[in-house]
Amino acid sequence: MLYLVKSSEYDEPVIEFHLDPHSGVATYLQIVQQAKDALRLGTIDVGDQLPTVREVVADLAINPNTVAKAYRELEREGLVVARQGRGTFVASTLAPASFRHHDELREVLERWLEAADRAGLDDESIKALISATLRETRARRVA
Repeated sequence: MLYLVKSSEYDEPVIEFHLDPHSGVATYLQIVQQAKDALRLGTIDVGDQLPTVREVVADLAINPNTVAKAYRELEREGLVVARQGRGTFVASTLAPASFRHHDELREVLERWLEAADRAGLDDESIKALISATLRETRARRVA
């Protein structure tokens, strides 16, 4: 889950990372994925500063090498750039051109999620259903 917060030092919007210890996904990969999700959703944009390694370590109580590894992966992919002594900044975006439709789609998805909750689905079942439906729908389009 991503939240928009203000950095006290630069007053720029940044993301706050959250870890799911039960996901089975490596901690650094969770950070990478959350940063990519924020880029796709427009939560962060080119020029925004990511939280410093020290801030992430303090918030999540994890090893600094884990955060550094995640940031190096994002840098390797050309999504961020590290500036010595200044921090890590977003270098490119993943937000699609269809970004203007996100609000409407989010409303529809929120109603669907409410229905899934009423049907008794837990988060993992919801994710599995969405993933399977996405795969099947994409396969039908290709066929």
